[in-house]
Amino acid sequence: MRYWSDKGGSERANYQKFINQLCALIGTAEPEASSEQDALNNYVYEKRVRALDLEGDDGRNNYLDCYKRDCFVLEAKQSRKRQRGEQEGRDLFGGLPHSSPPAGTRPSWDRLMRQARAQAERYAKALPTDHGWPPFLIVVDVGHVIETYADFTGLGKAYMPFPDSRSRRIRLADLADPEIRARLKAIWETPKSLDPSARRAEVTRDIAQRLARLAQSLEKRYEPKAVALFLMRCLFTAFAQNVGLLPDGAFTGVLNDARPNPQFLPRYLEPFWRSMDRGSDHDTTIRARVRHFNGGLFREAEALALDEQEIGELIAACSRDWKNVEPAIFGTLLENALSKRERSQYGAFFTPRAYVERLVVPAVIEPLMAKWRNAQVIAENARQKNDQAQAIRQIKEFHQDLCSVKILDPACGSGNFLYVALEKMKALEGEVIATLEEIGGGTQANLDLAGHTVGPHQLLGLEKNPRAVPIAELVIWIGHLQCHLRQRGPESLSEPILHSYDNIRQCDAVLSWERVEPMLDEAGQPRVKWDGVSWKTDPFTGQEVPDESRTVPLQRHVGARPADWPQADYIVGNPPFIAGKDLRAELGDGYAEALWKAYPHMPGGADFVTYWWDKAADLVRKGEARRFGFITTNSITQTFSRRVIQRHLDAKTPLNLTFAIPDHPWADGQGAAAVRVAMTVGAPVEHDERSGLLKTVVHEGQAPDRDGAVPVVLAVRHGRIHANLTTGADVAAAKALKANDGLSSPGVKLHGSGFLVTPAQARALGLGRIAGLEERIREYRNGRDLTGRSRGLMVIDLFGMTETEVRQKYPDVYQWLLDRVKPERNSNSRQSYRENWWVFGEPRKEMRYALQNITRYIATVETSKHRSFQFFEINVTPDNRLVCIASNDAYVLGVLGSAAHVTWALSAGGTLEDRPVYNKTRCFDTFPFPNATPHQKRVIGQLAEELDAHRKRVLAEHPDRLTLTELYNVLEKGRSREELTAREMEIYQMGQVGVMLDLHGRIDHAVADAYGWPADLEEARILENLVALNAERHREERDGLVRWLRPDYQNPKGQGAAVQIAATLDIAADTAKRIVWPKAPTEQVHSLMAALSRCGRAVEAESLARQFKGAKSPRVRELLDILVSVGHARQINNLYAP
Repeated sequence: MRYWSDKGGSERANYQKFINQLCALIGTAEPEASSEQDALNNYVYEKRVRALDLEGDDGRNNYLDCYKRDCFVLEAKQSRKRQRGEQEGRDLFGGLPHSSPPAGTRPSWDRLMRQARAQAERYAKALPTDHGWPPFLIVVDVGHVIETYADFTGLGKAYMPFPDSRSRRIRLADLADPEIRARLKAIWETPKSLDPSARRAEVTRDIAQRLARLAQSLEKRYEPKAVALFLMRCLFTAFAQNVGLLPDGAFTGVLNDARPNPQFLPRYLEPFWRSMDRGSDHDTTIRARVRHFNGGLFREAEALALDEQEIGELIAACSRDWKNVEPAIFGTLLENALSKRERSQYGAFFTPRAYVERLVVPAVIEPLMAKWRNAQVIAENARQKNDQAQAIRQIKEFHQDLCSVKILDPACGSGNFLYVALEKMKALEGEVIATLEEIGGGTQANLDLAGHTVGPHQLLGLEKNPRAVPIAELVIWIGHLQCHLRQRGPESLSEPILHSYDNIRQCDAVLSWERVEPMLDEAGQPRVKWDGVSWKTDPFTGQEVPDESRTVPLQRHVGARPADWPQADYIVGNPPFIAGKDLRAELGDGYAEALWKAYPHMPGGADFVTYWWDKAADLVRKGEARRFGFITTNSITQTFSRRVIQRHLDAKTPLNLTFAIPDHPWADGQGAAAVRVAMTVGAPVEHDERSGLLKTVVHEGQAPDRDGAVPVVLAVRHGRIHANLTTGADVAAAKALKANDGLSSPGVKLHGSGFLVTPAQARALGLGRIAGLEERIREYRNGRDLTGRSRGLMVIDLFGMTETEVRQKYPDVYQWLLDRVKPERNSNSRQSYRENWWVFGEPRKEMRYALQNITRYIATVETSKHRSFQFFEINVTPDNRLVCIASNDAYVLGVLGSAAHVTWALSAGGTLEDRPVYNKTRCFDTFPFPNATPHQKRVIGQLAEELDAHRKRVLAEHPDRLTLTELYNVLEKGRSREELTAREMEIYQMGQVGVMLDLHGRIDHAVADAYGWPADLEEARILENLVALNAERHREERDGLVRWLRPDYQNPKGQGAAVQIAATLDIAADTAKRIVWPKAPTEQVHSLMAALSRCGRAVEAESLARQFKGAKSPRVRELLDILVSVGHARQINNLYAP
């Protein structure tokens, strides 16, 4: 420190010496020597990256001044006697006069540091994908100042001053503080340990567990609602004491005073809480002043009598550090603690904060930060013109806009998404205030007096659960007060401290109605149905059957209509995960029917969450909201739910998906992935430009972090995001082809496990001795029978017979089903299922017709880790979880099993949890088969027959030691040349997996030859070609030319042979549309940045100006120069790039 206090930083080489000495001071190793193999350079100076790969770039590498993988990117600048002539990408700001004021006090120095921060962020973006985004950016003014910025989400979207806007800047003299040295050492060695949410999680769980135990004890004597309100008052009082809003030890003192005589606790607490509600100059309980809290929490001041042990639990909770409670998860844990039903699974389900941030940042914070960047550019432009008043006015206008933004969570639960949005906005506000103070525009104090500050009044919530509403309000206020108190003391808070905004509303978010009334039968009696959870033991069969005496009433929602949402700028949340097929069972017949009637445009099988998605998308497209983001199950990419997205993307005023993660793990409290989710963000289309950021999980950690989240590595792709949450070829837009019509179907749906029998049970029912029964009791296969070990079950199939025919011809079978199927069917809400109880629920009549006159058919498992196809003999009945293709042609089997079709199916079909789904409508009906020659069909067919026979043979030879899944697990490792374990090597040998791999390779080559493209074509290009071929086939069919896949069945009257038509991807050249140049300066910056990004190459200012109507080249160049000076653009020779 003495050495650097009088150094001027006159040479750039000084920065390495400075960092080496800094490392020695904080007690960590200095950077290592660089290797010629750049992949090994994980902690070095001069780490080489390519920031952009643009046409017109000068081709030179960029270098990170100092880099440590998983820790930081460091950018060094010198504020005095900076060397001239350094390479463009390394020195974005010119030299400063030696006689300028000390570093940290001048406007030009502030610009220098902002520029360095932006450059560090751009270089972090250029790191290899497997490195991810570092949690820290460090900007160093050598010998003077160190600034730190953090983003713990792994998104790289919101690097905020760390630990806050006032403490981010470490001056040389500050390094004498051991706490600051410890913080820097943690940044160098264990940066994730500084994540505030991770450090708070342990404290939060401990407090919530104590409250759970206390609630369990109190509910033995009091009503749950009274217990919940009492405990919420207690925990806020403990928080207020801990953070200095109450006199030190006030609440703990009351509890200690009552501990010897617990029955007196209400006598002490109730007047104390009344003082908190109204304020008191001298409260008689604590004999001190009590501030005016208000807010409704203490309006009802009832206190419960506790025993000595219960008071002890409260005292222990008071002793914890409430400043470090994590509101993002505390609300959910508290909700569970106060719920009898959920307490048994306490802590098992909460949304890890990292997951909340992963959505909140792109949905809310990123667009706000973009607006802040625009305001900074215009303010800097004014400062350079010596117009200080205009610069201050620009920053204040942004701050006023920030303080008026409304955030809505229409499924807010206990408020975790709203709190995280609030905390991030408060951090952004801190940066805005720091900028205002630097340029002389006032302080936070006078802005508070003017009524402008980010706060809970901006947060809106809708929540159906009445218990969660007050918890959400409490969470938001605790979070708000934490944010405020981190930067300023408790005395800075004006009174009343809490306000009753009533902005969390208890209501249904998607459906409103006038009244609910019971459904009546023909006799005028209320209709009921089995409650779905109660069972009894059948006295004859000994099996569990529905208990028909346990019922719930059927209700009708009269006057049902879509619910109204309050006006909001941004909408974000995590609506309920209920599959479309389960809506009736989960929500009740009356609600489900009212929902479908209120939303006639919604597909019947769409997931429940898509009703939120549809409403938010509609508001954004109408201009009534700026942006929305939701977490949904990843099944949103499947057919019915995907149609909801597609409708908005294809609308006359379309929606743009700006961000998506299609398949993300969702962890329970122990970090185990419980389900798979998708994250999507929608915004208006601007200037006909549809582009977004698609992130895909390329690696998942095996163990959770301290916050309960499974760590992931995300790969990034830019481009137009389609309805199936992919970029590149728009597979979701492919249309069904007549050529494939009528050939694919799911298998039968039983709706009654009593249809299934073992071979022994089948013989007892008469199989083998009663004529004709062999046509009615057949082999049965489901997905697990194919991928795992077959159960060898058979199924009773009575399709086409009347009840009387079954009873008279097969009485044993009739009684079997009467005992085992009819009781369950009697409770089914569908009339056809109740009346035709002896027949499968879905017998697939059309599939039966398609299977006539063939001896075998093709089947694949609907949801499976590996996509494979095989032949079934015609006497095998397929389950609903199998997709069947009515063809006995081995050529068709070969094409379906090829890389071309599997690639198509993976892109088109969506996923369930982490397993690809083969949806026949999207995967098979739209797939364009090649127009193969007879020779090509014969080659493909022979190879497919050989592969099918090989798999069946090895599985039959080793029925207890091999499964199809195991074969393909090993085959995939063989494809990627991974080392096999001992067990995998055994599978490889027994299953002759090398032969399978060879046959698959031959099939892929033969199918590629039939399409007329190279065998090694990359997947993206395969999809582009298939999308183009689908469009070509659709045009052919519209003109009357159909290439029937099975003409004898599909077109028995005959169809002339068609000649092959070559398909190429027709990419229409975009017609450039000139955009009107905005009048508002901030909008000019926004439009200019968007145009610069669209170009995809370095361009001249004049070229950018020509993209706008009314833009003048000098003004465009002026703004570009400002963007360069603050680090938001690059200048390469006379060209500009993002």
